[in-house]
Amino acid sequence: MSLIELRKQLDNKEISAPELTRQYLSRIAKVDPQLNSYITVCTEQAEKAAVHAQEEIDRGNQGPLTGIPYAVKDIFCTKDIRTTAGSHILKEYIPPYSATAVEKCQDAVLLGKTNMDEFAMGSSTEYSAFGPTKNPFDLTRVPGGTSGGSTAAVAADLAVFALGTDTGGSIRQPASFCNVVGLKLTYGRISRYGVIASASSLDTVGIITQNVADGAYVLKQLAGHDPLDATTSPVPIDDYLNSLEKTVSGLRVGIPKEYLELAGLDPRIKERFLAVQKVLAKLGVGVEEISLPHSRYGLATYYILNPSENSSNLARYDGIQYGRPAKGANSLDEVYTKTREEGFGAESKRRIMIGTFCLSAGYYDAYYKQAQKVRTLVSEDFTKAFEQVDVIMSPTSPTLPFKLGERESDPLSMYTSDIYTIPASLAGLPAFSLPAGAVDNLPVAVQLIAPQFAEKRILQLGYHLEQSFDFPKPKLVV
Repeated sequence: MSLIELRKQLDNKEISAPELTRQYLSRIAKVDPQLNSYITVCTEQAEKAAVHAQEEIDRGNQGPLTGIPYAVKDIFCTKDIRTTAGSHILKEYIPPYSATAVEKCQDAVLLGKTNMDEFAMGSSTEYSAFGPTKNPFDLTRVPGGTSGGSTAAVAADLAVFALGTDTGGSIRQPASFCNVVGLKLTYGRISRYGVIASASSLDTVGIITQNVADGAYVLKQLAGHDPLDATTSPVPIDDYLNSLEKTVSGLRVGIPKEYLELAGLDPRIKERFLAVQKVLAKLGVGVEEISLPHSRYGLATYYILNPSENSSNLARYDGIQYGRPAKGANSLDEVYTKTREEGFGAESKRRIMIGTFCLSAGYYDAYYKQAQKVRTLVSEDFTKAFEQVDVIMSPTSPTLPFKLGERESDPLSMYTSDIYTIPASLAGLPAFSLPAGAVDNLPVAVQLIAPQFAEKRILQLGYHLEQSFDFPKPKLVV
């Protein structure tokens, strides 16, 4: 059932919060050993939270999410619950507080912390210290990343909804691979306080749900200014849910010609994308070609800025104040080197080295400063495009979910997985991935992008598309 349907059942006493929680915990115990979507399952805490939630419902004090079982990517701090960021270096870390986004879930029932690429670096959830997550539609394939655990859990009905983070596509790309709705918000729409930093100028909190309406429902609860996060915005929150059914006739959708000219675009995905354009026409939505000329430099720009900020943020994990210290160190230098050597995985080390090089004396101007200039050009492309159209649409991923291990030893090939999602991240724009059928039982999706703080617009269009699609849906194998 959808979140909204479950809310009605809980409020009408057709099911109790403890019963609902037990159903989800039972399914996790049965199914997750095949998927590895959770790092930590909070069985005892969830059962206690469900009892408390039911007490609130019985008193008529329930909030919008009271009693709803959900999951959180293991990069969100959760008070008294282990938070690892998918890394050995934090495998014993238990935060003394919870992230603002978790706090705003109020009396929802936290089922557990989901698997992820270490420190949100990767595109497949294979770079986790706790083993890879598998795609619930094909256990030989990846679920995408870095929020692959969250998307796989929602897809396999191991959580009603989940929270994730999106830095360059880490919600949208795995949402595409797992046939769920993955919503990345405008930078600063949801607080990042209590979210372990990866690349601070790019990180955004996002929402994974089974459908668009559920995403709009959860967004209403989480959006807004937070005095604990200076990057959050005071821009008023829209009524995302109640505006979904308003007509989209007359909207103008732009198709970036550069995106469809990409050499690596699977022709089957392009075919499905063109089919979605026909659905837009039936809805009375205009479709026109646009140009985002600097988007071709987005991937290179991102993989200078992202590793640079990764390098800076991960410098704190030295075994002294942060991170589990290595044993057997005989000097301060050895504490640093052994801790980082043993604690970080290969992808984290790779990005730390790239980022440190880009920020070093003599190279800062040539790489990091230049990348910031190109980032501005990418953002300006979107600004000009939105003078012509209301929404931009593209494929979410250039490929279908790929095989486990297929790209693990080829970082460049892995990085191209986010080629369609990165430009919107560089510009700080809201975007989301919408399921658009299947090819050979593997999910396909489209991405909708809007101007800053225009989440309502893409949710409306996504809702109408979702209601109009008559595409084959993939079937779970778990």
